[in-house]
Amino acid sequence: MRITIFGATGGTGKHLLEQACAAGHQVTAVVRDPARLTYAHPELSVVRADVMDPAAIRPHLAGRDAVLSAIGARSTKPPITVQTDSTTSILTAMADAGVRRFLVVSTSGMLTDGDGPMSKYVVKPILWRILKHPWTDMGHMEDVVRASESDWTIIRPPMLTDGPRTTRYRTATNRNVRGGNRISRADLADCVLRQLSDPDSIRAAISVAD
Repeated sequence: MRITIFGATGGTGKHLLEQACAAGHQVTAVVRDPARLTYAHPELSVVRADVMDPAAIRPHLAGRDAVLSAIGARSTKPPITVQTDSTTSILTAMADAGVRRFLVVSTSGMLTDGDGPMSKYVVKPILWRILKHPWTDMGHMEDVVRASESDWTIIRPPMLTDGPRTTRYRTATNRNVRGGNRISRADLADCVLRQLSDPDSIRAAISVAD
């Protein structure tokens, strides 16, 4: 499959990139600074472009089978609009290039549907006070995705760790994974790539956790 990845230099994006190449996909990584990407593979092309400029990224989406975004905020201080703005730009460029399949990493933290009482009434309210701005950005980003005409999938992990890839994780559709409070970035990447060819994940939000 021919895919383009945004956010490839981030913690999850690096795993997406390496696992996608290892699986035999033809991968284009669109980054701001190619020097930050040290991974090399015969199926990997690295290009420099500003994700916030639809015209700049459109040539790197043309002819792709799918587009993946693992872009995330690096601060908890406002204003934070990086996910909303980047996703809006990507979807605009995808529409112009005639590409439909879009997968984006969000978070299960901002939602409580499917959570147990402790998470819903104790843990999440505390985290909302700390992560209000990035979570609000993710919520707006999801609204943009849902309003698009793309064949989208939103992947919602909880707290991310640097643990190994185990493939022993649980998923839930349009609700959180009960009792799932963490997952490794490597397993998150595995889950994202598994959704690529799963028609049941189209226009659905998939939560994933250990």
